[in-house]
Amino acid sequence: MHVPPTNTAPPTTPRRHRRSRPLGFAALAVSLLMAFPTAQAAFGDEAEAVPGGGDLGPNVLVFDPSTPDIQGKVDEIFKKQESAQFGSDRYALMFKPGTYDNINAQIGFYTSIAGLGLNPDDTTFNGDVTVDAGWFDGNATQNFWRSAENLALKPVSGTNRWAVSQAAPFRRMHVKGGLNLAPDGYGWASGGYIADSKIDGQVDPYSQQQWYTRDSSIGSWGNGVWNKTFSGVEGAPAQSFPEPPYTTLDTTPVSREKPFLYLDGDDYKVFVPAKRTDARGTTWADGSTEGESIPLEQFYVVKPGATAQTINAAVEQGLHLLFTPGVYHIDETIKIDRADTVALGLGLATIIPDNGVTAIKVGDVDGVKLAGLLVDAGTQNSETLIEVGPDGASGDHSANPTSLQDVFVRIGGAGPGKATTSIVVNSDDVIIDHTWVWRADHGDGVGWETNRADYGVHVKGDDVLATGLFVEHFNKYDVRWSGENGRTIFFQNEKAYDAPNQAAIQNGDIKGYAGYKVDDSVTTHEGWGMGSYCFYNVDPTIRQQHGFQAPVKPGVKFHDLIVVSLGGKGQYEHVINDTGSPTSGDTTIPSQVISFP
Repeated sequence: MHVPPTNTAPPTTPRRHRRSRPLGFAALAVSLLMAFPTAQAAFGDEAEAVPGGGDLGPNVLVFDPSTPDIQGKVDEIFKKQESAQFGSDRYALMFKPGTYDNINAQIGFYTSIAGLGLNPDDTTFNGDVTVDAGWFDGNATQNFWRSAENLALKPVSGTNRWAVSQAAPFRRMHVKGGLNLAPDGYGWASGGYIADSKIDGQVDPYSQQQWYTRDSSIGSWGNGVWNKTFSGVEGAPAQSFPEPPYTTLDTTPVSREKPFLYLDGDDYKVFVPAKRTDARGTTWADGSTEGESIPLEQFYVVKPGATAQTINAAVEQGLHLLFTPGVYHIDETIKIDRADTVALGLGLATIIPDNGVTAIKVGDVDGVKLAGLLVDAGTQNSETLIEVGPDGASGDHSANPTSLQDVFVRIGGAGPGKATTSIVVNSDDVIIDHTWVWRADHGDGVGWETNRADYGVHVKGDDVLATGLFVEHFNKYDVRWSGENGRTIFFQNEKAYDAPNQAAIQNGDIKGYAGYKVDDSVTTHEGWGMGSYCFYNVDPTIRQQHGFQAPVKPGVKFHDLIVVSLGGKGQYEHVINDTGSPTSGDTTIPSQVISFP
């Protein structure tokens, strides 16, 4: 163990040799046709084209400063959604550019709030966007599935409250004051995510257990509990893990911000930010973000009742996908096999595979953007829920990687669901930017076999980067990494609460499956700011051999690992492999840096 140098940045790692794939005449012809989609190009003369554009449906509420009773309408949605943790309603609250006075937009489950300007300051609230935990007796550890994007706030009290846990991104926001990440009364909160945002004042986590902030600017940071990780953040505290538990990287090696809907005059468009390397600070600090605008007419605006067949026909025709708020049951896989396709969800749009199919498969192509989607496992077991690239994919996508942003997975909770592996990444160079992959520990349809899900995320591709990886409660490995040159900046994990006994989790001669495993064949891998926690409340005598497992090789390195026994229910014997002190009772035993050899 040794203390890492301050503000360490990820090194450049060697890339494997890849076969070149020249574009043949047929592929070139298809590419040219897709640039100008027509019904004839996609289906032949007699096929009916899927129309692009159109209205955004009843669950996208669009406001301008002259809209009457904005507060009343926002309060009405909040009243419905405040405690609807496993409900079926979905909403997006969209605000046209302008100034809105005396607003307090309280945000409940499956509700997204966003400005419709090209920059956050185009839409300003003289007021707040609030998440609190009154519905759960002041405990914010179940404040999931909501978001705030692309707004400027001048909080009434000087500080905005955003007391959330997983799957609640705070993106592209400008807080002209402070930001409080804890609920009223300072009850527990379980960690969240900020990106491409500017907070002029201090961010105060208070009781937040862990948090990841990326490519942003903050006035200052208040405190840390277990794991606070920063990459590319101006104003971030200096590297100091474990006292206080700050992991700080000067830059983010590769990033691309999430696509977003905006208004250009009276026309809706989707802006797709450009890829950045060694990023630091917001994309909009010096003016408009670099990237591409795509008119809404080039999107199939998906509404509840749409079938997978129609969705796939739209993609084949050359359209992007904009999922309006709702729940979508599908009986065949949504296939995205065209480079640069955007599939963007509004209001936590939710996809449920009904008959054991994979919900979404992405081809081994450049630059696909999956964003703002929740995939909910169906009652019939799916081998996978999301696949990026086919097995054995080998294309080089370093110049234009595929990205998953605010893509969430749930197995159980809203009812019985099963999936062997939630997300499989076969393609190289993929960016996984903020995902929560969750086998439910509460709600309906929960039990060791009832919502069986052995594996959370399996990365097989090379040069994959995860920024903000939240994966919890799987029956076996939560994360398994088989590809070379993988990197993870921030990892949050809990082992499955409901293991019935020690034998149920036994992994050969190892006690339990690691929360994060790197395959023995891997030679280069690195991680920063990573925590694994156990809470074996069914059998508190369970012993977990380690939170992390990795080969002992010079190129495999981890910085700032922590394991925690929550309330002393279950124990870790080590942090990684057989290294690191055991947990004892409810005391956290952090390790500073573990490098190999």
